[in-house]
Parts: sequence; C-alpha cells; structure tokens
Amino acid sequence: MSQTVLVTGGAGYIGSHACKALARAGYLPVAYDNLSRGHRHAVRWGPLVEGDVADRERLTAALRAHRVSSVMHFAAFAYVGESGTDPALYYRNNVAGTLALLDAMREVGIARIVFSSTCATYGLPEAMPITETMPQRPVNPYGETKLAIERALHWYDAAYALRSVALRYFNAAGCDREAEIGEEHEPETHLIPLTLRAALGTAPPVAIFGTDYPTPDGTAIRDYVHVEDLAGAHVLALDYLARGGASTALNLATGRGYSVREIIAAVAAAAGRAVPHREAPRRPGDPPQLVADPSRALAVLGWRAECSDLETIIGSALAWERRRHNAAGGAAE
Repeated sequence: MSQTVLVTGGAGYIGSHACKALARAGYLPVAYDNLSRGHRHAVRWGPLVEGDVADRERLTAALRAHRVSSVMHFAAFAYVGESGTDPALYYRNNVAGTLALLDAMREVGIARIVFSSTCATYGLPEAMPITETMPQRPVNPYGETKLAIERALHWYDAAYALRSVALRYFNAAGCDREAEIGEEHEPETHLIPLTLRAALGTAPPVAIFGTDYPTPDGTAIRDYVHVEDLAGAHVLALDYLARGGASTALNLATGRGYSVREIIAAVAAAAGRAVPHREAPRRPGDPPQLVADPSRALAVLGWRAECSDLETIIGSALAWERRRHNAAGGAAE
C-alpha cells in the first residue's frame, strides 16, 4: 500500500507541521497548496503541487501522479471576522473546494480523509468542558462552513464508504520546537504571536477584547493546544483509518484553559520584558470560556497533548518569532 498522503494546505501553519510529523512517521507528504496564504519555504518534507482546492482536475491528476492513498485536508480560510464580511468567499473556498476534493478522491478511489475542523462548530456552548455530543450551533460563517463539511463527510461515508476523522481543534498555538517552521499569518489574529510581537517591539500593543467576562480575572479563557500535538493527532487519525476505523469526530484540546491576562503574564516572563497592551470592548460572539474534554481522542486514537503546557507553547513561539524577525534584518532579542 502506498504511504503517500496528499496534504491540502500543506504550506500553511498546521498543514506544514503535519507534513513534518508525517515524514517522521514514515509517510511521504505531498503538499497541495495555491500559496495564497501558505508559504513555499514551509514545504520541506515532500513535493509541492501548486493548485487550488477547487480545481478538481488538478487534484485528480495530483492524486494519480503521486499514487496517494489518503488525504489530510487543511485548505480552508479561517478568519472569523473575514467570514462575516465575505461569507461568499468562505462558502466558495471551504465548502465548494472540499466537495471538489471529495469528488476527486472518489474518482481516483481514495476512501480515507482526515479533516481539519474546529471548535467554532459549537458556537456558544451551554456548558464546560465541551464534549463531542454537545449541540453544534455556529455563530459565524467560518464555523458554519466547517460544520457543513462535517455533515457532508457523514453522508459521503453513508453513500460512498468514504471514511473520515474530523478533528475539532481548540486554540492552535506554538511552533515547531526546532524552529524550522512556525506561525506566519497575514494578518495575524492569534493572541500568542500578537502578544509576543508586542513584547518584542515588532507590533503594536496587544488588545484585550473584554475585561468584564464572568471569569476569575474578567478576560476570556481558551484551551491552547501546541501545533505539534495537533500534527501528531492527524497522524494517529490516519493510522486509525488505515486500520479500518469508523468515521468519527474528535475534540483536540487539553481540558485546561488560560485567560488573556494569564497569557500576557506568561509571555512577559518568557520574553523578560513587559507586554504593552490596551483594553478594548468585547467582540461580538466571543464566549467567556472555551475549554474541551479531550477524553474521546484518548479513547479512540490514544492521543493526549504531550507538549501543550504554556511554557512550551510560548517558548517555541518566542524562538520562532525571534528567528523570523532576525531573518528579516531586525533584532528582536
């Protein structure tokens, strides 16, 4: 059996880390990316096929040419705010693009896919911690598109025996601990890199959106998962499907949340300098707390977060930010 995996969005943040994890596990990752939001230099562990996820003919040719046996699907737009102002873009790329991919897989006879889903499918949860059986009621188009794909995967399995694992991430964070690849969004919206850049003087003061939540310090709490832990979960999900595992959806989380103020304090300690910050009103739709129960991922995949402690997350992200800034000619030490 072929050990080649097509990784859509393989030049992006989580996709590139998954490619590295696949290579270490003995697979050949083939990154498929149009480079609109990914980075050519992040493709280091296998070939790159430049193409759009909506291009079914290009996908089919890549699947055949590389004799692909399974797919990991990361190619999606993921800015919540942007999805609200341009939902057409998100439905066209995330939903229509995924349907093109699934149809290309069917044409070639590939019946296993690991899908990058999100906690945004839950919307505003009724209780904590969040379990996979809780209602999925997204509050933005981004979450809606991911849920639409989860539903499509359910019916594609029922009709075509195309098996899948949908992995619902909570807050992806950190960078490759060897600092070979990292987080390079444009624009950057994630709290940890924004906080690090504020501390290093390479970005404006970080905004604290909401200081009156019903939490111990008044700021929102999130469950952060190191990107290497996420990548490892994808490899385990692929192995699970290869062994004949049934389609499923799983939370990827730690079960432990940190507030915005706790993140700022941890970054200040790691960087050895104060973090300039400003307080701002809450953003519409932001829940006070998002923390998940990861026990089902342990039971099904044998997965648990191994390097998602806050010190490792922030330390790896700090090393990457310093390397990235120095490569650009700065001096963020």
